[in-house]
Parts: sequence; structure tokens; C-alpha cells
Amino acid sequence: MREVVIVDGLRTPFAKSGTKLAKVHPAELGRVALSELFERTNLDANIVDEVIIGNTGNPPDSVNISRVVALNAGVPLKTSAYTVHRNCASALEAISNGFEKIRSGTMDVVVAGGTENMSQLPILPPLVFQDLYGQLFTARGPSQALPLLFKLFKFDLRQIQALLKADQRSEYFPVISVLKGLTDPFVGINMGQTAEILAKEFAISRQEQDAYALRSHQLAVKATKEGRLQQEMTALPIPPNYKEVLTEDVGPRENQTLEALGKLKPFFDKKTGTITPGNACPITDGAALVLLMSREKAKSLGYKPLARIRSYAFAGLEPERMGLGPAYATPLALQRASLGMKDIGLMELNEAFAAQVLACQKAFDSDEFAQSKLGLKSKVGALPMEKINPNGGAIALGHPVGATGTRLVLTLAKEMKRRNVQFGVATLCIGGGQGGAMVLEAEA
Repeated sequence: MREVVIVDGLRTPFAKSGTKLAKVHPAELGRVALSELFERTNLDANIVDEVIIGNTGNPPDSVNISRVVALNAGVPLKTSAYTVHRNCASALEAISNGFEKIRSGTMDVVVAGGTENMSQLPILPPLVFQDLYGQLFTARGPSQALPLLFKLFKFDLRQIQALLKADQRSEYFPVISVLKGLTDPFVGINMGQTAEILAKEFAISRQEQDAYALRSHQLAVKATKEGRLQQEMTALPIPPNYKEVLTEDVGPRENQTLEALGKLKPFFDKKTGTITPGNACPITDGAALVLLMSREKAKSLGYKPLARIRSYAFAGLEPERMGLGPAYATPLALQRASLGMKDIGLMELNEAFAAQVLACQKAFDSDEFAQSKLGLKSKVGALPMEKINPNGGAIALGHPVGATGTRLVLTLAKEMKRRNVQFGVATLCIGGGQGGAMVLEAEA
């Protein structure tokens, strides 16, 4: 098996939903990142064997969004491209796909990553209206269409109120797709409710969560001021007039305080909950890509890679405890890399919720968890907090679901190089009850 290296990577700035990138198509976010990646690496797009991009909210005009991104960025028609979907780890799945193809010798050069515009996830008409629209679409002539139009517009306020009183809300309320997508179909609860379960089971207080959230903002602001985060991103001119250029993430708050976080009310469990909009990641827009090559190909082209991919792993667990995914996937990735947690100098652990990150830390450091859940003799071991997300995480930066997996890998590889750290782990929880992890080794 050949060694696979990350030559370089790039991302757009991330922006909270409804802000600077709200009207930028996810294919355009990906195109900007890929075009700039080609420029910075001076790569001839003709040598790319494949483009693999993660995306969860596939837009109807770009269902295989990877192909759209590739062609718009100048990748030749002959080069194949496909889109992958593994919820929060879609972009990590894209990298793992590229890793396997290069490692096996099938390919030499792969672009992998993810793009997501969560602002553009649709609000669908009520179900009863969707059915009528469907009938209108297939109606043959006015004789069939006019009765349907009359039926569509005959609902008055009194009728709608009566229907709501009859508890027929699901039929007559709009469907907010992002809320549907963040609700687990197996157990019927949303991602915030899964974090509430972990907060209670691991006895994580509201104060601990808010303090962790404050840390994320403070570190992200510091990393932005010192230019570290800008090293992994490209400036993005904002359409349609392109007069404004986004150069920083829209999310980190310099004036964030514990007092302000403490005033926020629980969002998912309003009576006894501790998860608030302040200690959870925001809905976000953005794209991130990396350039993967075999070591031999990178050497022949004169590149000095950022890092080598040592191993990766995905693991499953109970959907209602999905936030513990890193505690399941990381030990498996470490085992495949013939390493232990003691060897790891840095970790990027996605901050879906502060409670989830803190619960993973406790699980890493628990003999009981290791024995009962992982079948290990003793605990994996927790890293000191200063080695986790040293530039802030998704609570401040945001979590564009289809792109975050690559952002974690890219941020990790850049920071490992700055700190001269040999081994690092990028890991995240995955909606539906999974975890993903990837082990990187720095290049000498």
C-alpha cells in the first residue's frame, strides 16, 4: 500500500447562516476554494484523477455538486467527480475515499473536501399543498387545473385554525428542512436533545459548557488576529456585485463573556436543559478542500506535503448518544495507526456542542467506558485541554455540515506544522450515531 499525503488545502471563510454567504450557491463556494487551491499549488488541473466532495443538502440544480464544482473550477471533462454524504462527516468521508483510491494505486491525484450552504436549505410548503402542487404539475388542461387551483386557495383563516385545533399541524405547517435534517429518524429527537442526554449522563454543568464556549471564541479571535486561520482560507468576493470581500470567519465574537452566555435560555429542553445557542455550534455556510497525492507523485512534482494520512476510522453507537462518536472512532483510528493517545500532540475535535466535547473527554479518560463500550482493558486517555482545538472550534467558527470534516483535517495539518507536532487526530461526531477520526503524521 502506498503512502498518501496532503499536499495542501484551502477553505472559504465560514459564515453563520443568514449572514454574508447566505445567497452564495454551495457550488460557487466549492468553486472558489478549488480554483484558489489550484492557483496556490500551481497544479495543472489535467492531472487530477478525481474530485470527491461531501454535501448533505444537495441543491436540486446541482445534485452531484462535486461534478459542478469541478467543471466550474476548470477540471477537464474527462475527470470524474462524485458527491458523498455521511452527515457531519461527509467531508471526512470524501478524504477517506480519496485516501483509499490513492493508497491502492488506482489513482495518484485526488481533490477531496466538502461544501455546504445551510442558509439555502429549503422551507417546503405544507404537505397538503405539496400534493396539490404535484397534481397541478400533471394536470392536462384548464378543466383539470382550475378545480385544483380553487382547492388550493379556498382555505381561509377559520379553516386553518380549525385544522390546527384538530391537531393536524403536520399536514398544514411548512416543513423546515434543516430542522428535519437535524432530527434523528431512528429515535425521533434532534441533535440538541442528544447533547442534553450526554450533559445529564456525564454530569456536565451549564457553567462548564458556557466556560468551554467562551474558550472557543477567545481562541478563535486570537487565531484570527494573529493570522493563523487566514493561512488556511481564501478571500471570497460576495456576489452578485462582488464589491464586498469576505476575509474572515463570521462567527467568533471578541466581546463574548460568561455573563452574556449565562443569560441565554436553554433551547432544546426549556425546563431542565443546559444546551443553549451560546454553547452549541451555529448553522453555517462554507467550503473546504484538500489536495491528496501519493508520496511518489508529490515528490515527482516537487511538492513538500503538509502531512501524511496515517489512518482513519468510522464507528457506530446509539443515535441518542451520537455526540460520543469521537470516543468510539478515535481509539480505532489510533489502533490502525499503531499509536496510542500518549503519542498524539494535537486534536481537532468538532464542537457540535460544548457538552458533547466535554463528554468525549470524560469518556476518553474512563476505564469503565473503555471496558463496557469499546472492549478495551483500560482507558484510551484524554489529552490536556490545551492540545484540543487550540484555534477555537465550531462553537465559534461554525459547522457547515458537509464541509467540517475537511476543515478539521486542514486546521490540524497546518497547526501540526507550526508547532512541530508529529502526530495529530481530527475527529467528530456524526448525526445518526456514528463517529469519524483521522490520524495525521507531520512531514519532516
